[in-house]
Amino acid sequence: MTLFDDTTAHNSDSTTIVSEPEPATTEQHVATSDQHATAPAHADEKPSGAGEDFASALETFTTEAEEAVSEDRVIKGTVLKLTGTHVVVDIGAKSEGMLALSEVLDHEGNPKFKPGDEIDVMRDKGEAEEGYINLSHQKAQRIHAWDEIEKAHHEKKPIKAVVIDRIKGGLTVDIRGARAFLPGSQVDLRPIRNLDGMKGQTIEVAIIKLNKKRGNIVVSRKELLEGEQSEKRSKTLEHLEEGSILTGVVKNLTEYGAFVDLGGLDGLLHITDMSWGRLTHPKDLVNVGDQIQVKVLKYDKEKQRVSLGFKQLTPDPWLDAEHRYPVGAHVSGRVISVTDYGAFVELEQGIEGLVHVSEMTWSKRMKHPSKLVNVGDHVECVVLNVNPGERRISLGMRQLAANPWDSLHEKFPVGMTVEGRVRNLTDFGAFIEIEDGIDGLVHVSNLSWTKRVKHPSEVLKKGDRVKAIVLAIEPDKRRLSLGVKQLQPDVWESFFQTHHIGDVVHGKVLRVAAFGAFVEIAEGVEGLCHKSEALDGNGQPLHLEPGVEHEFKIIKMSPEEKKVGLSIRAVGEEASRSEVEAYKQPVSSTSSTIGELINWKRASNEGN
Repeated sequence: MTLFDDTTAHNSDSTTIVSEPEPATTEQHVATSDQHATAPAHADEKPSGAGEDFASALETFTTEAEEAVSEDRVIKGTVLKLTGTHVVVDIGAKSEGMLALSEVLDHEGNPKFKPGDEIDVMRDKGEAEEGYINLSHQKAQRIHAWDEIEKAHHEKKPIKAVVIDRIKGGLTVDIRGARAFLPGSQVDLRPIRNLDGMKGQTIEVAIIKLNKKRGNIVVSRKELLEGEQSEKRSKTLEHLEEGSILTGVVKNLTEYGAFVDLGGLDGLLHITDMSWGRLTHPKDLVNVGDQIQVKVLKYDKEKQRVSLGFKQLTPDPWLDAEHRYPVGAHVSGRVISVTDYGAFVELEQGIEGLVHVSEMTWSKRMKHPSKLVNVGDHVECVVLNVNPGERRISLGMRQLAANPWDSLHEKFPVGMTVEGRVRNLTDFGAFIEIEDGIDGLVHVSNLSWTKRVKHPSEVLKKGDRVKAIVLAIEPDKRRLSLGVKQLQPDVWESFFQTHHIGDVVHGKVLRVAAFGAFVEIAEGVEGLCHKSEALDGNGQPLHLEPGVEHEFKIIKMSPEEKKVGLSIRAVGEEASRSEVEAYKQPVSSTSSTIGELINWKRASNEGN
């Protein structure tokens, strides 16, 4: 500094230094007076003894300044400038001081001092840049704050601190200008994931470790919180009993409920005790930080577990639901859930009703309730049934529209010919849609008079447009029977009209069973020849093969059951009678005997 340039001893600074000493000896005052009295006319002229006096005074000043900047004394300096890494401070010594910029940054990283500001510093160990004294602002702050920190430590009292920065293992906090370490495990009762979010916060901490020699301070916030929690718990337990109503704060949410801080003691509010209605997640009702009233449902003193209820603060809406929602009443509500089997409709908070899929529309074609309603829709319904004990209400939507089956007799009377599209095929028949929502069934037996149909796909396919006759209507069962073969004349009816018992018909064996053979005697008409009737003229059994044709005599007819009984034996007997009648004519004229007739018959058989 120019202040200490011995080549300018004649300037005002030099005069100030010499003329304003500490109270000194008479010789010093004399020397000063002599200096003023014998000042040379030119700067380069030095009076005898002047150089020695100035050097002595300068040495004395430098020694005192350097002694002042010691490692155990706090001195005040003036900030000269700030660089990217350091703060340059004038401490009144021969050299300027320098301290790390990081010591004067706030929690946002901005310097707390500017050039010209006064700052407390202490000399620090370590090497500084050449020509500078190594200083520390934090050490000076610790000295000022140390007494208060020691007092808080000994008296076990909390002290306020400001979170400065996050470091490895925890946080750096500022206590009255002194830096302390707050371990991450001591920040809160539960681990905090985002410690960076605490920067700038003012918190209360307890001093748990102190080393004045090294200047180390370790603090804990958790210790204070545990003490507060224990005190709150004691007060809470004084008033805690089943049935009591308390105020708490929601601390945490899970899928199955919410944990509520009752004051040093947590209670579980299960999702089933949150609302009389249906909740998919606790967050639909409460959020973390909400202050709510709850009712103590159960308290286990040994395990200190508390079960809470929220819905119990209001009356159960199901108690008088049967009176407020009588059967047949028209109600409205909001769809809150759609499933495969129906839709749940909220009529009021805590009261839900189910519209079963079968009660949504008169049509049987609806595949899924979502085709008709969606969550959030407002719908009109009719109350079908109320069961307060099981907390169930059955609702219907189709009842609000006219039942098309009630007027089906008028629109499609029995015997009427209708036309529709084949919508579905099953093993037992085909469903034909004759109008929207009205399907009729053509049973497999009503597809053909003449063909034995095993599956409707043999005659129809999905999507075909066909005509049919209405055979029967059952509105209560929502059944409509149709027939396709009825569009053609009944071959059985025609057969019975033109044939009688005793007629001989020509037929072809279709299939053989253990009890006989089925024979086709007309198109679409079958008869049964029992094995007892399949005998030749000598009474011997005949072996009937499928595809072989024979003459058969009708021996039985049942129009109601559409059955025809056939016989081959009866045909042979009829032939024998004819032969006898034919032989009788010549015998009567020649007076033949019975013996002759027998011999003739035997000879006739041998000839065959």
